[in-house]
Amino acid sequence: MSAFRVALSGDFRKADGSPTFPDFDLMPLREAKNVEMVFLDNASPIAGDQLADFDALILLAHRFDATSVPASGRLAVVARFGVGYDTVDVPACTANDIALAITPDGVRRPVAVSIITFILALTGKLMVKDRLARQGGPGFAARGAHMGVGLVGKTLGSLGVGNIGAEMFRLARPFDMKFIAHDPFADSKIAAELGIELVSLEELFRRSDILCVNCPLTPETHHIINAERLALMKPTAYFINTARGPIVDQKALTAMLQENRIAGAGLDVFEQEPTDPDDPLLKLDNIIAAPHALCWTDQCFAGNGAADIRAVLDVMKGQAPRGVVNREVLERPGFKAKLAGLAKRFG
Repeated sequence: MSAFRVALSGDFRKADGSPTFPDFDLMPLREAKNVEMVFLDNASPIAGDQLADFDALILLAHRFDATSVPASGRLAVVARFGVGYDTVDVPACTANDIALAITPDGVRRPVAVSIITFILALTGKLMVKDRLARQGGPGFAARGAHMGVGLVGKTLGSLGVGNIGAEMFRLARPFDMKFIAHDPFADSKIAAELGIELVSLEELFRRSDILCVNCPLTPETHHIINAERLALMKPTAYFINTARGPIVDQKALTAMLQENRIAGAGLDVFEQEPTDPDDPLLKLDNIIAAPHALCWTDQCFAGNGAADIRAVLDVMKGQAPRGVVNREVLERPGFKAKLAGLAKRFG
C-alpha cells in the first residue's frame, strides 16, 4: 500500500532546517501509520509540480493559486494554518476537487483575547502611562491629563459575529457593556444568547464606543471600512482591527487619527505587510500596533497545528474534515471519489 503523503509549505522550516514554530507538534503525523511527511521548497506561490504526488498540503503563509494545483489530480485537501484564506485561490481548489480547511478552533480564543488586550490597553491609556512612568517626576505630575475610560455601559460593536466575534463578546461579558454587531450572515440564536443587538452597518459605526473588525477579507469586504463610514464614528470611539488590513481603507483611517476625529486605534493588521517604517500611521501616538502577531501564543500555534493534522488525517480516512471553507466541494463527484479511494486504502 502506498503511503498517504502530506506536504508542508517550506515556511514551516527555517533556513537551518529547524522548525519555524516549535509549538506546532508534528509528532502525530510522524507517528501515524502509512503517512509520509515532506517539507516543500521555500517558494511562494507553491508550484503545482511540487504537489503532484501528495494527498494533502498543510499551508502556512505561502500562496496557493491556480498554478499550485497539481496536474495529477491527487491532492485532496489544503489545510490552512489559521483562519485567513486570502492567500488561497478558493475557486481553483473547488474546480479541482480540493477541500480548503481552516482552523477556527485554534484561533477563536487567542484572537478574541488579543482584541480584549487592545480594548483594555486603549481605554486604560496603557502606552501613554508607560511612557509617563519612565519620565519620573514630570511624568507622574502629568498623569491627571491622561485619564482612562471605564467600560461599564459603553457600547462594544463588531463587524461580524462569526467564530471570533462571538468569542470576543463572551469574554467581554464581565465588563457590563452593551453589545451591537452588523453581520448579514449572523446566527440570530447565538446573537440573542450573547445579548447582541444586530444593527445596520451605518448604525454600527454611529453607536460603537469600541468598534472591532471580525469579518474575513473577501471582495465584498475589501475597504468596506472607508472614509464615509469612519466619519460616522464618535470622536471618543476606538477602532480595533485584528482581522485583515485591506478590509480598511488605511489612508482614510490614518487621516481620521491624524485629525483626532476618533480617540485611537489598535491595529494588528495593515494593508501592506510588512509595514513601511515611514508609514505616517506608525508615527501617531494614538495607536497601538502589532505585527500581525498579537494572538501568537504557544496555545494558538499548538491549536492550529493540531487542527490541521486532524483535518488531513480525517481526509486520509475518507472523511470530510472540519472547517471546510468551500463547502460545495463536499458534494462534487470528484471529491467524493477521492474520499472513497482514501477510505478504501486507509479507512
